[in-house]
Amino acid sequence: MQFTKLLTILLFTSLVLVGCSDDDENAFIADGQSPNTQPLGASANDLLSDTNYRGLTVEIVSVQGFAPTTAAVNSFKSFLEKRLFKPDGITINQRTVSSSGLAPFNVEKIKQIETTARTAFNEGDEITVYIYFADGSNNEDTTTRVTLGTAYLNTSMVIYEETLRAISSNPNAPMLSTIEAAALNHEFAHLLGLVNIGTSLQSQHENTASRGHCNVQSCLMESAIEFEMGMMDMLGNGVPELDALCIADLQANGGR
Repeated sequence: MQFTKLLTILLFTSLVLVGCSDDDENAFIADGQSPNTQPLGASANDLLSDTNYRGLTVEIVSVQGFAPTTAAVNSFKSFLEKRLFKPDGITINQRTVSSSGLAPFNVEKIKQIETTARTAFNEGDEITVYIYFADGSNNEDTTTRVTLGTAYLNTSMVIYEETLRAISSNPNAPMLSTIEAAALNHEFAHLLGLVNIGTSLQSQHENTASRGHCNVQSCLMESAIEFEMGMMDMLGNGVPELDALCIADLQANGGR
């Protein structure tokens, strides 16, 4: 059986992108008031380079029963190691929490959850990223469009795991681990400033109809593809890669 849901893959929140992260923060404070609550893309160079932070800790907080697959996490870590300069290493810590009961979600609800669920913050020369795997969908989903994830602050993102599992359960759909890895890599690439949201363009490849996304076909940073005709083909060969133009942008901003 085939179906034609149009996926808004990894929708992100558009924010003004200025400044850079400071170090050492031990509490979650309101937007803009701490190093880990800056606008999306503001920590792109800090995440990519070892100038200010030599190590990265990723805190994955999942609702019980909605943790990502081991294969997806391993693929995600490989993606980070391939693109970031972190001589002290990249550490991924995982734990589970009870359901918030707030589904379906918007970004404000996700931020509310972060104030209690997040425990790791920038400290010394270690920068941290928080990823929440949610037990629900985005409240703007429709019968024709769904959101897989959202990067919403400089070191914060959410993956709508319930939605990913629903997609993977359809006949002929990609494996869950492949969809999870694609969502993780795409959203983290937004934290890295792609496309043109904190990491400057080295050439014109931003999709003018979808800010923050790439106009190169089959690039990981494409904004939306039709599931039956697009994602099925892209993910059939595994997790999409960044194209050469996106990689050039990252390298110019301190990445590999």
